[in-house]
Amino acid sequence: MDLPRIFTIRESSHRIHNPLTEDKLAALGKALRLTPGTRVLDLASGSGEMLTTWARDHGITGTGVDISTVFTAEARARAAELGVADRVDFIHGDAAGHVADEPVDLAACVGATWIGNGVAETIELLERSLRPGGVMLIGEPYWRRTPPDEETAVACHATAIADFLALPDLIGRFQSLGYDVVEMMLADQDSWDRYTAAQWLNLRHWLDRNPDDDLATEVREELTTTPARYARYTREYLGWGVFALMKR
Repeated sequence: MDLPRIFTIRESSHRIHNPLTEDKLAALGKALRLTPGTRVLDLASGSGEMLTTWARDHGITGTGVDISTVFTAEARARAAELGVADRVDFIHGDAAGHVADEPVDLAACVGATWIGNGVAETIELLERSLRPGGVMLIGEPYWRRTPPDEETAVACHATAIADFLALPDLIGRFQSLGYDVVEMMLADQDSWDRYTAAQWLNLRHWLDRNPDDDLATEVREELTTTPARYARYTREYLGWGVFALMKR
């Protein structure tokens, strides 16, 4: 059970596997008014930057679950580096269906709602671990501009325009599911640049070191086609944000 290698190659230098910068991640922690001892569950926790930096900066405790062996190892190393390994734990496993042993104060799935087959089911999954009155974090794409056609939507990593909503409609979706939106932190185009463009250098460095690898052709194709497609489509049409929800 692991991520395909292309994912870890593409984001080999990333500590944050979504288009939030370090500053925005830190600002989100402050905006949530985290206090020492806050218990957090992070599903699809990646390299653990949210849990480890919030443990360092706010004294939270928590558990992250991720399917990638590479990212889980990086998260554990990051926890040791920041001196918080006694406060945060990282589990290699499938986050889909994972429920905390005890209710937590904050349950998060930041950018991986496919673990629940979409927003509604991911919210249901997180709610199973959340104490009454706790806060839920959902990271989700939305359309900055509605694509003019389905081809443009596909170029933005959607299967169809209907996959994502405009920002007001996404907020309305959360509300229709019975939640108040109590905070949000949105990526901007610079955030997207820092996240996406860093992938290109990762791909190039990997190619230089592994020209004869079985994945070399796929990586070369991605590096050749992705920058222009990103500039033409994703950067212009696709937004992304983290939304803090509380059940009504």
